[in-house]
Amino acid sequence: QVQLVESGGGSVEPGGSLSLSCTASGDIVSVGVMGWYRQAPGKQRELVATRTSGDTINYGNSMKGRFTISRDNDKHTVYLRMNSLKPEDTAVYYCNADRVGQADGPGIKWHFDVWGQGTQVAVSS
Repeated sequence: QVQLVESGGGSVEPGGSLSLSCTASGDIVSVGVMGWYRQAPGKQRELVATRTSGDTINYGNSMKGRFTISRDNDKHTVYLRMNSLKPEDTAVYYCNADRVGQADGPGIKWHFDVWGQGTQVAVSS
């Protein structure tokens, strides 16, 4: 079974920092684009940041300059460092992989649009 296992998150005061990590598990051989999305109460899910295995990065507009996405391809892990957090950053943050290749005998079984369970980030004073 392929899973994206998230860790990190929590509560912080405005101006503080938090880090998230997400690891693909389940006899993984390859992962495509990995990234983070978030959803605040009553709002649609939005892009936070994505990073390809070739290090092409894309950030949501309100995250540029404050958030940094990094990735360890060997560990199939993506990280998100969030600085200068604001109350409006409060949301559930979800890890996503556009495709995950799982060892399947002599071949690879591909899983598409895989999501983590979500981790809460709360920014308040």
